[in-house]
Amino acid sequence: MQQCFTLARKGAGNVSPNPMVGAVIVKNGRKIGEGYHRRYGGPHAEVNAIRYALKRKHDLAGATIYVNLEPCSHYGKTPPCVEAIIKHGFQRVVIGSIDPNPLVAGRGIRNLREHGIQCTVGVSANEAKRLNESFFKFIQTNMPFVAIKAAQTSDGFIAREDGSSKWITNSKSRAFGHQLRSQYDAVLVGAHTVMMDNPELTVRMVKGRNPVRIILDGKFSTPIHSKIYQSDAPTILYTDRKFAKEHQKKLSALRVVGIDVVELKGAEGKLNIRQILKDLGRRNIASVLVEGGQRSYAAFLNAKCVDKIWLFTSPKKFQRGVKTFNGISVSYRRSRRQMKRFSTNTLCEYDITFR
Repeated sequence: MQQCFTLARKGAGNVSPNPMVGAVIVKNGRKIGEGYHRRYGGPHAEVNAIRYALKRKHDLAGATIYVNLEPCSHYGKTPPCVEAIIKHGFQRVVIGSIDPNPLVAGRGIRNLREHGIQCTVGVSANEAKRLNESFFKFIQTNMPFVAIKAAQTSDGFIAREDGSSKWITNSKSRAFGHQLRSQYDAVLVGAHTVMMDNPELTVRMVKGRNPVRIILDGKFSTPIHSKIYQSDAPTILYTDRKFAKEHQKKLSALRVVGIDVVELKGAEGKLNIRQILKDLGRRNIASVLVEGGQRSYAAFLNAKCVDKIWLFTSPKKFQRGVKTFNGISVSYRRSRRQMKRFSTNTLCEYDITFR
């Protein structure tokens, strides 16, 4: 199962809104096949593992296939994996977690058992669910999994008093941040961050695909010449329709260059976070990385819409400035799962639950 997890992670950033899945085929104590879901719309892990084994002339009758998520039993973009498993005479299927998708959700297991195939379910189940935490949240709620990513000083500031923040962490931490960016469907910032930092929000320090860029600009105040509007990557801007009406030329100019401007009914420029997440869910965006700044962090936390926090901390001290978390009106718990060190920089990963 651990090999399944390792294989599945190779699909990170390429398979969403589908889950990351790896498969390993074993017969007579030997591994004879492996595969993973490589891209959205492409063959699933089980099919790729079967093809791997058949290409090497292995007989699959009586073999065991390990897979971190229940094999699908319905027709989607590809035929059901259950059919391939039955067709090739597998004796046993070892499954990490049941698929939460209502179209699958135990049906694949029942189908296999009806055809006399042994099914062992729940092997490393917690790890299997954690691997696909974005998929589980999205498929169960139709809203994306939301993670905050913040880089702060050891005394808890993300910027100086004048708003400047370059660079708080080191190059290794920033490269890991770009890796995270490539693995989420979308990356989100507020208007203040666009005006202060002028970010591109593209993937540059590692190999990976660019996420959809999302800007929360309730008062439609971000400059049209900002880098985020010039870079060649899909971009969505959410704004209050009242302020959009006041800047029709700017609105038209952004749409001409391909920016998807979504006008919402706001409250004097304040946007409804849940309304935005529901819209992103309808667009099949299953995960969002909120990169800044303090106002966006507070808005998502106060809306109780945060699932995880990636918090990078450097040994630097500002003593005064912009606090990482401020203006939070709700109570939540942080459950730390792991810690990684990049020389003197530290990364803590937190699960968030609201009281």
